[in-house]
Amino acid sequence: QVQLVETGGGLVQAGDSLRLSCAASGRTFSILNMGWFRQAPGKERELVATITNSGISTYYGDSVKIRFTISRDNAKNTVYLQMNSLKAEDTAIYYCAAKPTATGQYRYWGQGTQVTVSS
Repeated sequence: QVQLVETGGGLVQAGDSLRLSCAASGRTFSILNMGWFRQAPGKERELVATITNSGISTYYGDSVKIRFTISRDNAKNTVYLQMNSLKAEDTAIYYCAAKPTATGQYRYWGQGTQVTVSS
């Protein structure tokens, strides 16, 4: 079992930056492939970014490319999402997710952290 706890959300203005953190426990973090998702009110959950267990490969959704950066620190069992040039449309609950394999569904989810961007 894996426990994920997101922190770092908050209320910011358009153009600001924010860094989310997701601390993992319960299983060897270095084997986990990690992802960030978000869900805005009335919308479906959206994939934001993913990173492989080694940290070598990353993927970004089209709406956040260039502005967001996913990274991880396996020594700290933590994955990060650096969000720059935030827009009002980035407002959502952001969730951290993990899976032990490179393919397949994400198995473990955090409780989410709210990010609100005022325009």
